[in-house]
Amino acid sequence: MKPSRETIAAIRFGYGLRPGEAPPADADALMAQLAAGPAFVPPFVTEEDLLEPFRAFEAMRTDKGEVAGRQDALRTFRRQIRQGFARAQRDRAIAPIFSPHGFFERLAWFWSAHFAVAGKNLPASALAPRMEAEAIRPHLAGPFHLLLRAAATHPAMVVYLDQTNSIGPNSPAARGRGGLNENLAREIIELHTLGVGAGYTQQDVRQFAELLTGLTYDAATGRPDFIPRRAEPGQELILGRLYGGAGPHIRDVHAALDDLAAHPATVKRLCAKLAAHFVADDPPESLVTEMEAAWRRSDGNLSEVYAAMLDHDESWSRFGEKVKQPFDFVASSWRAVGATAEEIEALHMGSRPRAFLANPFARLNHEPYNPPGPQGWPEAAEAWITPQGLSARIEWVSYLAREVAPRRDPRALLAEALPGVAGEATTFAATNAAERWEGIALALVSPEFNRR
Repeated sequence: MKPSRETIAAIRFGYGLRPGEAPPADADALMAQLAAGPAFVPPFVTEEDLLEPFRAFEAMRTDKGEVAGRQDALRTFRRQIRQGFARAQRDRAIAPIFSPHGFFERLAWFWSAHFAVAGKNLPASALAPRMEAEAIRPHLAGPFHLLLRAAATHPAMVVYLDQTNSIGPNSPAARGRGGLNENLAREIIELHTLGVGAGYTQQDVRQFAELLTGLTYDAATGRPDFIPRRAEPGQELILGRLYGGAGPHIRDVHAALDDLAAHPATVKRLCAKLAAHFVADDPPESLVTEMEAAWRRSDGNLSEVYAAMLDHDESWSRFGEKVKQPFDFVASSWRAVGATAEEIEALHMGSRPRAFLANPFARLNHEPYNPPGPQGWPEAAEAWITPQGLSARIEWVSYLAREVAPRRDPRALLAEALPGVAGEATTFAATNAAERWEGIALALVSPEFNRR
């Protein structure tokens, strides 16, 4: 027995099957999610949760006057931001559990990981959770250059890569202080577009960093900003093209980003990365070639690239070659057991085991808004299928299975979450376990459930 196309669509290209939710029928149904996905509003924290206390913190911190109770107020704002960040991490994990648009949600996670930012300090904690909502999700189905613009200039990225410390050495704002910071320029070239070894030089990085001076953010609003007096004057030569020279302006930054977005090295690298994420760690060359052709035909329209991927036979064969990363595994497990919002919310109260059940991502090394670095998370299976990783999965599933055993039967779970996927050994073990919770746990830790 082989999995149906609907099952492959739900598991390989989404977050798995959920009781009572119709799976996408085919590639057309997956593509329809690109338009429908934004209508589902995940429970991201609001500006009041994070930006409001951050604005208040910045205003009080920079106020030179005498303010009664300043230190107590600053401590309160810090605590509110840290608490808001923790809620944002939790809420990000909840989004794919309840969204019926799994392909859209997977793309949102993919691009957020590609343009990785982390809450490494107070400003980053306040800004990072907003980046996906403001820069990634609105642009993931359109031209890549607009996604690149939005992500590379978002305040979360500017703060994370220390762009706020970059001042043009010959700018009016320099006055012997500050200096050029190349972090953002380097990561845009090495991670977000061309990739290492794509023929650029250190001089290209430096010239791009000079072009980016002036790019910052407004702490009072939490929005992107460009300050010409901080920017390096004159033209910059990047990969053989000149930018700027008529007075510093954000349009020059956009022009450079647009050219990087269209570079052949960018096209090849990002098509291969998409195919590796969805289809196979070592994707078929024919698949990547078709995606590249779609990119060139459409001038980088990502919807056309996704359509080319879904139209290729290799995307629907060799099912089970990909390992679910921890975030995928947790979300698909919650979906498989038919979790309710009330059930998940209740887990945030109580004992430490229940706290681990509610938020397993730190132990699984896959926390939202906390990647290991600007490169995001590794893709290959060996990064996740380790003794420690498997032990954490088994421990978490054991808690989950006990939680849902009173209302969930292992037989129903296999039929609804792994139709045509579960092998004889898994079916026998899950349906003949001594206790119901053990059967559920065995189904969820099975090789079939952990692969897509």
